[in-house]
Parts: sequence; C-alpha cells; structure tokens
Amino acid sequence: MMRLTYTLRRAAAILALALAMIPAANAQQTKVLTADKHNEYGLVYSLPVTALRVTVTAECETLIAGPYANYAKKYLAASDPIMESGEKWRITDVKVEPFGAVDRESSYLMQLKPGALTYMGVAADGMLLSINRAPAEQAAPAPAPEAEEPERYSGKEYLQYVDEDFIASQSKAKQAQMLAENLMEVRDSYLSLTRGTADTMPVDGRQLELMLASLREQQRAMTAAFTGCSYKETVTRTFTYIPEENGTETLLRFSDFKGFCAPTDYAGAPVDISVNITAEGHLPVDANGKEKEMPKDAVRYAIPGAARVTLAFAGRQLYADELEFAQFGCVFGLNPSIFTDKKQPSYAVFSNSTGALEELGVMPRD
Repeated sequence: MMRLTYTLRRAAAILALALAMIPAANAQQTKVLTADKHNEYGLVYSLPVTALRVTVTAECETLIAGPYANYAKKYLAASDPIMESGEKWRITDVKVEPFGAVDRESSYLMQLKPGALTYMGVAADGMLLSINRAPAEQAAPAPAPEAEEPERYSGKEYLQYVDEDFIASQSKAKQAQMLAENLMEVRDSYLSLTRGTADTMPVDGRQLELMLASLREQQRAMTAAFTGCSYKETVTRTFTYIPEENGTETLLRFSDFKGFCAPTDYAGAPVDISVNITAEGHLPVDANGKEKEMPKDAVRYAIPGAARVTLAFAGRQLYADELEFAQFGCVFGLNPSIFTDKKQPSYAVFSNSTGALEELGVMPRD
C-alpha cells in the first residue's frame, strides 16, 4: 500500500507546532493554473494533511464581594452573600472543524503538452482542489457570535448615594447600619411611588419611570455593598492541531479560576485531545481483488482513513466524533490522459480537507 510519506507526517508535526494557539485564518483564496511556456507546460500541486480547527468557548463569571458582606445577614437576611472577589470559569462549547494544511515538502507535477487546454484549480498555497473545473472558494471558519458586552460593576457604586456622615464615620459597623437605613428608605420610596401614595407624585408617566429607574439603581448599588455583585462574559479561543498517530496530547490548559492558561501554566488543568484510528485508507482493487497499480504520471489524490477524535477536561467529555484524515490513508492517482482527451475531457473535484476525490465526470460539450 502506498502510504503518505514520512516527510508528509514530519511536515504535519512542524505545521502543528507553528499553528498551535493561532486564531483561524479567513477564507483561503483560490487560483487557476494553466500550462504554458513560462511553466514549461507543467502544473505543480500539493496534497493536504488534515488539520483540526478547535474552537473553545468559555463563560467567565466575575464575582465582586461587597465591603459589608459580614453584615448582609444581619441587615438584609441574605443567606449567601459573595464573601470573596474572584472569577469562575467554565467551558460551555467546543467546535471542531477539519481543514486541509499543505505539506510544502511533498509536491507533484502534472506535465502537459503545448496546446493542452487542461487547467487546475488550487488553493493559494498550492493544494489541489479541482481539474478542468473552477475551484470553489474555501469557506471561512464560521465567526464566533459577538458576545454582548456585560454591564461591569466595581462594587463601589453605592458611594454615590451616601452622605458626609457616612464617609466621616470610622466604624465599619456604623457605616453598615447607615447604609442599611438608606436602603430601607429607598425601598419605601419605591413602594410609595408604585402604589401612588408618595407625598409628591410625578406629573406624568415618563417622569414616573425615570424616578423608578433611579430608585432601582440605588437599591441595586446599596444591596450589592452587602451581598456583592457579579457579571458574566463569553470568551472564545481557537486552536489548531494536526494528529499524526494514535494517542492523547494536551491541546490547551484551562483553569476554573483563571480561564485559558499558557501551555506551561500548570495552574490550568489539561484539555486533552485523543485520536483513535478507526479505519485506514486502502488502494482500490480490480475485479479480482488485486490492488490497482498507480497510473504513469498519475494525478495524485488521497484516499483518507478515519479516526475518532475526543476532547476531555477534568473527567468530562467535551467533544467526540469520527472524522476523515488524509494522513491515515494512502495516495493513489488518476490517469492524466482523461483530462487531456480532446474529444471528451474529464473533470475532477477534490476535498479541501482530505484531498480525496469527491467528483469525477465528463465535461459537457459546448
């Protein structure tokens, strides 16, 4: 069986190292190659190894302890105030997308004769996409949805609603008492307005809504001084990985308290990616079950294998699926004469993630 060469695997490893933790690129441009005198009527192309673009989405909850958390139960009957500021992180989603990454050390030549009308579609990096058919633009990675900017809190908003006596006080207990009394007054005012029993009622609905909004904000700020406050935001990171064989490796590190960590930061627990080869690509066979021989000067394409890919973190499986991989298969080829036949030339389309032959047909007559 003609397997992918060692250089292909070695280049894949180098590429994996270079691409790790780099954000995914935009859609790759394509181009059409035609044979003429300047390239000596030869079209050069490459096959891919299959890489994985792993997008990890995490939620970060920022906790801000109130300065009077110790008095929350006494004055507000709060049973679970935030006692310590910090962050809580959790992984909420993992998305894995295969794509083709070219091995620049392994390239092939399709030699043509002068006057041949055959053309080849390749990606900008030379990866074979099509023959005698315009290549389709490679789709860009789906952009992560823009997270709404959270309303951030400092935990000190209550200070804009206290008086000089509060600020002058040196007693934490006294300040807590004064703040609690202010909070009760604000709550009473809010109830009076909603019930229509306030001494001074607003002249119209618009003024009423403004007054109620102001009182709600005062309640929120003063309550947070006791119970604390929090806000959440979403963070997305993209990683690239090219598997070479069966095994498990650490793709990234993640902490429940720090979020995404550097690979050398052992404060984060590993997010491991495991690859288990489930099928190897095999050369096609003839009617007698014998492997077909490679045609002379063949146009190469990949017959991919498959592997089950899983991602796990802290004993929890984040992702699992079976995917096709060029590097777990073999290389075969098409007779180039089918593309140069003047009466009935053929066309071919190849996978942009595995290099596999996806479509082979005869070009329509004009």
